[in-house]
Amino acid sequence: MRFRLGRSHQNHAFASPPPQAPAPPPSPAPPIAEPEVAEAPLSAREIDLIRASVSVVEPMAAEMTVYFYAILFTRYPEVRPMFPPGMDAQRGRLLRALLRIVDLVDDAESLVRFCGHLGRDHRKFGTLAAHFPAVGECLLASLARYAGPAWNEDIAAAWTKAYGAVAQVMISAAEEDEAVRPAVWPATVVHRVSRGHGIAEITVRPHSPYEYAAGQYVSIETPWWPKRWRYYSPANAPREDGSLTFHVRAVPGGSVSDALVHRAAVGDVLRLGPPMGDMVLDAADHSELLCVAGGTGLAPIRALVEEVARRGGRHQVDLFLGARTGAELYGVDDMLRMAQRHHWLTIRGAVSHEYVPGIRGSLPEVLAEYGPWYQHDVYLSGPAPMVISARETLTLNGTLPEHIHYDPFETPVLSTP
Repeated sequence: MRFRLGRSHQNHAFASPPPQAPAPPPSPAPPIAEPEVAEAPLSAREIDLIRASVSVVEPMAAEMTVYFYAILFTRYPEVRPMFPPGMDAQRGRLLRALLRIVDLVDDAESLVRFCGHLGRDHRKFGTLAAHFPAVGECLLASLARYAGPAWNEDIAAAWTKAYGAVAQVMISAAEEDEAVRPAVWPATVVHRVSRGHGIAEITVRPHSPYEYAAGQYVSIETPWWPKRWRYYSPANAPREDGSLTFHVRAVPGGSVSDALVHRAAVGDVLRLGPPMGDMVLDAADHSELLCVAGGTGLAPIRALVEEVARRGGRHQVDLFLGARTGAELYGVDDMLRMAQRHHWLTIRGAVSHEYVPGIRGSLPEVLAEYGPWYQHDVYLSGPAPMVISARETLTLNGTLPEHIHYDPFETPVLSTP
C-alpha cells in the first residue's frame, strides 16, 4: 500500500560520544499476511465504467453519502447502534474510502492491502460478514440514484464485481485477524502531562500485550464519546512495560481530542484499535534517513528515532523540525537531548513566521536548501499541505517517490461497518 510520510528542520547539529550498546529489541510480531482476491480481476472496460460513474456522482458525493446512510438505517435498522450518534465525520470517511478504492481499482496489490487494513480495523465496530451484503445493496442503490441516466446494467455489474472483491478481502482479513488478536485493547491512563499550546502527553498501558511497530498509528476511543474513534501515533518505540505515549493537540470542534487533552486523567480507561500504517523503519532501503516533522507530527518521527537507537544506531538520521513560531517548535528540547546521546542523530529546527536566531522558512524551503536527499529514505509527518509540498520539493530534487514515506492524509479506514 502506498502510504508514507516525513517532516523536519533547523540548523544545530549536536555530536555526542558513541552510545552504549542498547538492549536487544523484543522479537517483532509475525507479519499479517494479506488475503488474496479469488475474484477474477476487473477488466479494463469494467475499470473505465467504474471511474466514469464516479466522475458523474462526485459533484454530488456529500449528498449521496447522506442518502446512503439514510437508506441503510431504514432498510437495516439493526446496524444503527453500531454507528456514532453524530454522522458528519463518518460520512466523510466513507467517501474518502470509496474514492481510495476507486483510485486503486487497477492496482490489485495495493487494493488488497488497503482493504485488508479496512477489514481488520472494522472488527472494533462489531462488523460481521453478514453486514456486507446490506452495505453493498445500499451503496449500489445510492450510486444508481445519483448517476441517473448514466447508470446502466454494465456499470451495475462492474460495481457488483468490484464490491464483491473488496468485501471478500475485508472479510478474509478480519477472520484471519480474529484468530491471532483481539479487536480492541482496553488501556489505562498511567501518566498525563500538559506540554502547552493545547498539547497533552498521555501515556497508557494496555491490559493485554499490544504489538506495533514504531511509526505506526493507532485508533483511540474515549469513554466520553463512545464509537468516535480518532487516530494518533505513539511517540515511542515498543517498550518493555508495554506502555504507549501519545501527543494529542486539542483542535477546535474536536470532541475526542478535547476530551483527551482537558478531561483524561490517570486511571481512566481508553480503548485502542489495531495498529496501522506502513511508515516503519523496515520500509527503508538506505542507511541514511531524512525525517521531517511538523507539529504533533513529531510523534511517529520520535518513535522512529527511538527504533533506530534500539537497533544499535545503524542509520544516520537527519531530523528537521518545523513550526510557525519559535514557541510552537514543539518537542525540540527532548529531541536535542536525544541528539546529544546519539552521534548518528542531527537536529535542525526552523520557523516560518517569526524572525528568530537559526533557520527561517517553511520545511519544504529548508529541505531544498539543505539537500539533495536522493540517497536517503525520507519520513514525513505533519499537516497535509506541508507533506504534499515537501514531497514535491524532494521529488523535483531527485528523491525517488518510493523512498518517500508518509501515512495517508486521512485515515484509510471507515469508522463504521
